[in-house]
Amino acid sequence: MRTYLLIMLVAAAVTFLMTPLVQRLAQRAGALTPVRERDVHTVPTPRLGGLAMFVGLAVALLVASQVPFLTGAFVETSEAWAILGAAALVTLLGAADDLWDLDWMTKLVGQTLAAGTMAWQGVQLITFPVFGLTIGSSRLSLLATVLVVVVAINAVNFVDGLDGLAAGMMAIGGAGFFVYSYMLTRESSPGDYSSLATTVIAALVGVCLGFLPHNFHPARIFMGDSGAMLLGLTAGAAAIVITGRIDPAVVSDRQVFPAYLPILLPVAVLLLPLLDMTLAVVRRVRAGKSPFHADRMHLHHRLLALGHSHRRAVLIMYVWTAVFAFGAASLIILPTPAVLAGLGVALVLTVLLTT
Repeated sequence: MRTYLLIMLVAAAVTFLMTPLVQRLAQRAGALTPVRERDVHTVPTPRLGGLAMFVGLAVALLVASQVPFLTGAFVETSEAWAILGAAALVTLLGAADDLWDLDWMTKLVGQTLAAGTMAWQGVQLITFPVFGLTIGSSRLSLLATVLVVVVAINAVNFVDGLDGLAAGMMAIGGAGFFVYSYMLTRESSPGDYSSLATTVIAALVGVCLGFLPHNFHPARIFMGDSGAMLLGLTAGAAAIVITGRIDPAVVSDRQVFPAYLPILLPVAVLLLPLLDMTLAVVRRVRAGKSPFHADRMHLHHRLLALGHSHRRAVLIMYVWTAVFAFGAASLIILPTPAVLAGLGVALVLTVLLTT
């Protein structure tokens, strides 16, 4: 555990120190988010924050690769470098969008290429840990991986609409994912706790924590598409690495549905972004518009419309993320009936807080 916390600390420290430098770079390059009708900020704000976040992620993984405890996660496979390479591609794509406002088709093609490159280098969704289902075709596995990653990228991108919202939600959800991944690794391989998924998600949480002090309301810098795409791809990659790689039979028999655990937590972490994206796509298509047409009907906009302040709306979204992420993660530790009872109470309290 201490090794993973060290990786998290390295990612947080590097990101925190790099963000002011990137902020000045964005100001000089003119990468500023203007005040548009759909926005809630009141002054043009620098973006490109994803560049600082990528440096934090890269340094953390490089440090992790030199730690003897994590040798198995880096020496026996090249998946870590495939993830880092794809992260570099989407960060550059997002930076180009932060600078020049690319059209949605160009971004979608770039996202697909980055996800496909990562899958081509070995990070692929091979099995579903439900009823022993296996993807029998390498081509189908490649397509499934690309689809999962592109959906994760855009889900995070869609929810990035308030100061500190995406970074905080991914930090909280990632923390739940981290606990889940670490405990699942301990259950499945008691003699070796090294795990690439746990390493990547620890670095992701650290990156978000390092960026959040600069990004919380009132934000001095936005992560931009460069940051949102980076977080979505990294979270999707971690989910793919762990999904289907651990035999659900080794999970404690206290659980009613242990076979579903490896796919339940990644969905829980991204549940709000996925819900927001789904509602947005349906809403825009029904109106005869592009699914990527911006509007002010996202979940966070609805919270503002209910009368919540900027910070309060963000904190409410944090609470919802924590309820789902840690509720799912607790299934690896606690009996299912206890988890469901606690989740029910938490949901009631969260609904009251929201309304």
